[in-house]
Amino acid sequence: MTSFIQSSFTPTGKLRASINLGNPILARRDAQGQAAGVSVDLASEFAKRLNVELELVVVDAAGKSVDVVVAEEADIGFFAIDPLRGEHIAFTAAYVLIEGCYLVKQDSPIRANGEVDAGTKRVVVGKGSAYDLYLTRTLQHAEILRAPTSPAVVDTFLAQGADVAAGVKQQLEHDARRHGGLRLLDERFMVIQQAMGTPKSRGPQAAAFLARFVEDMKASGFVAQALRRHGIEGASVAPAA
Repeated sequence: MTSFIQSSFTPTGKLRASINLGNPILARRDAQGQAAGVSVDLASEFAKRLNVELELVVVDAAGKSVDVVVAEEADIGFFAIDPLRGEHIAFTAAYVLIEGCYLVKQDSPIRANGEVDAGTKRVVVGKGSAYDLYLTRTLQHAEILRAPTSPAVVDTFLAQGADVAAGVKQQLEHDARRHGGLRLLDERFMVIQQAMGTPKSRGPQAAAFLARFVEDMKASGFVAQALRRHGIEGASVAPAA
């Protein structure tokens, strides 16, 4: 690693990592109230590789995580790969694959994914999330309602009397148990490719260095071990790029 690479990622002297608590597969608060999870572990390991101090920039929603990196208030972040976000962020290949699913009320007539976009259904998503971006492009008839964060999707879905909630399978399963009277549709509607990213302004060498780091973390078993350590289900290590 060259001093140029180190300085590319640390213009403030520290590595600032944007951590999104809105996706429980990636990060959440631990018993002490600190951010912990797979993304925090990866950020810590990357700071070690750069031989710099780590500073976490903790947010509660995917859209906010993107915003702080685009604004260069953070040097790296953890995001679902999406072409809209790719205008300003250089993504690595995916390190984790996450399932996106639909949830409905137990007595809902909706039984299959194809029925969600039939008629005038109302679908709740987390504002600025990968599901929001994807469904905004793909749903032709359903109306999209936006909860402030992904963890608030099911509560918003119930409060608004909407037809469908869309989000991370694990989060929806947790909320279904919490509320009762809810069920997930059998099939996922998308697989999210969760990657690391850095502002494109940091240059191609920095982007390539981050991409190699992610491949090393997958190949070494680091990502798989982190998923096990944090008890994460509903996600798998992405294949090598």
